[in-house]
Amino acid sequence: MNEAALNDWIEQSTGFTNARLGATLAGGNSNVTRLVQTDQARLVLRHPPVNAVSDKAASGIAREYAALSALHGRARVPQPIAWCDDNSIAGAPFSLTSWVDGASLTDQLPDRGDDDAINRLGRDLIAALAEVHRVDPTGLLPEGFGRPAGFIARQVKRWSMVRDNDCVRQLPELKFMADWLLENEPESVGTCIIHCDYHLDNCLTDPSSARINAIIDWEMATLGDPRIDLGLLLFFWKRDASASLALPTIQALSNRSSAIDRAALADAWSSSSGLDSVNLPYFMVFSAWRLAAIIEGAYVLFRQGKVDTNYARNLEHDVPALLTEAAAIIGRDAP
Repeated sequence: MNEAALNDWIEQSTGFTNARLGATLAGGNSNVTRLVQTDQARLVLRHPPVNAVSDKAASGIAREYAALSALHGRARVPQPIAWCDDNSIAGAPFSLTSWVDGASLTDQLPDRGDDDAINRLGRDLIAALAEVHRVDPTGLLPEGFGRPAGFIARQVKRWSMVRDNDCVRQLPELKFMADWLLENEPESVGTCIIHCDYHLDNCLTDPSSARINAIIDWEMATLGDPRIDLGLLLFFWKRDASASLALPTIQALSNRSSAIDRAALADAWSSSSGLDSVNLPYFMVFSAWRLAAIIEGAYVLFRQGKVDTNYARNLEHDVPALLTEAAAIIGRDAP
């Protein structure tokens, strides 16, 4: 990356001076996140991996920036600062957003891990999500940002085809659940901006107050039924800690019998958003199935010898386990 060119561009585009690249920040599997120090403020730079630059690779960052631009001031998201599609500056299109203090939590609250703090965190996860879903997207997003009609069916068919064409093992549960999803899709309760990967890991939290400071990682955002977001959040909330869980660290701090129930959180979301959480089990199943179908791609790369990480290696267990957990929600055993 040409730091001199980046500094010049940031100064000309934003007025922030003396920009210096800082550490690569943790979080996210598909895009690079870097701290940028300036004389006026800390910023966050997001770009796709330079060795994967294409219109498709950059589209997630553009989509994220559009979502942040629509939601900033209306929901808890970082402030969008600037967007650059000139590859000569950083080697790839990139965005700049404000820095937000906070931690990405998994299995515990560092400062206060008592039941009351965890339950307040669960309620604030819901409150932050409801703020997003209350935003009327009309006129806030670029044309073509999303196609809410038929979104779920398109996703099921798309990812089923991807997995059929790029397969290294048999996953009969994937076909079983895909057929169930296509046969049982309920009517929509509305069209909202949706995150499409909403859970605690994709939030910055103040551990001392158990409050969500910002929702991050919006590269999968689109327009759709808001229960898609609620379904994934609640799928990972209050699971059986004694079971062999898929992706066991996600929201693991809630995996205790004393945690607030999913039903109470769903009711809180409905009350705050003004939307109905009817048929929520369907959306829990869809969100878990979609996640399994997407992340199986990383396991394919592992089996092909193209990546070698603990995350990809553990997907041997995590993907089938996700599908089994999803099937159990509707009271059926996966084949």
